[in-house]
Amino acid sequence: MVRPMNRRDCLALLGMIAALPGPVLAQQPNATRRLGVLSVTAADDVIGQTRSAILVEALGRHGWKEHDNLRIDWRSGAGDRARIAGLADELIALKPDILLAVGTPSVEELRRRTTTIPIVFAVVTDPVSQGFVQNLAHPGGNITGFTDYDGPLAGKWLEMLTQVTPKVFRVFVVYNPATAPFAPLMLRTIEDAARTLHVTVEPAPVHDTASIAALASRQDGGLLILPDFFTMANRAPLLAAIGQARVPAVFWSRTFVEEGGLMSYSTDSTEQLRRAASYIDRILKGAQPADLPVQNPTKFELVVNLKTAKSLELVISPSLLAIANTVVE
Repeated sequence: MVRPMNRRDCLALLGMIAALPGPVLAQQPNATRRLGVLSVTAADDVIGQTRSAILVEALGRHGWKEHDNLRIDWRSGAGDRARIAGLADELIALKPDILLAVGTPSVEELRRRTTTIPIVFAVVTDPVSQGFVQNLAHPGGNITGFTDYDGPLAGKWLEMLTQVTPKVFRVFVVYNPATAPFAPLMLRTIEDAARTLHVTVEPAPVHDTASIAALASRQDGGLLILPDFFTMANRAPLLAAIGQARVPAVFWSRTFVEEGGLMSYSTDSTEQLRRAASYIDRILKGAQPADLPVQNPTKFELVVNLKTAKSLELVISPSLLAIANTVVE
């Protein structure tokens, strides 16, 4: 015979429930969870739209359906640091169960505002030196995710530039210091490679449309465009200035090459978002960010625009074309 629950039993049960850790309570199957997404790209940018679609699809594969058991609050900074900061305030105020930070500035702003809400990041460079995590294997704290940069990558950009333009002797490195705080790390790698390749490297910081337009005067060397969501958001004027200068350039994302740039060698950012969805799923089911290792990129892609090469009177070697993932003709 089942004994009716008295007041003392009821209070004891409530106390046990209250003592359960948050992740255990979070596993209730019928609860709608809330994900806040802060991206540095513009919402109407084709890159932002593509990434959003990929994320929704990847989350769906793990059983998380937007407008069903998952509410997603989307915020897009359009490469504007002040705007990204304001959007971070908005997301924190919504008290989401978890946050996804796409791009280094997004992580910086969110981490300043919470040490308790789990943050998964993607398309982020060197999270250890920037203080986002303690180390890659054991992040500690409330942040983990996926990096977009492998140590030798910046040197590889310079090597590829000298392969297509063997006579180049000066290379200008383009980035916005406000949105690419990791640029000094990459510059050191590029300078190390430059000594071996006998090339002079000069920083060419940009911060507005006027400084981008001024790149048109850089006609005595090649260009390296560092990972930076300011340059992504302003890629149309950037590509126009480079086209006017008629100089070779290597970019950090295939998007530039698909829109007229010469060459890119980079990680696959869409793959990072798919992998980020797996961490979001695990954390929503009770895992702790501190226990999920930060993962380095595993997939790289070389994209070459032969039409642009022809306009610059450059010959791309068969060996380079043979390893290209995509050739734009």
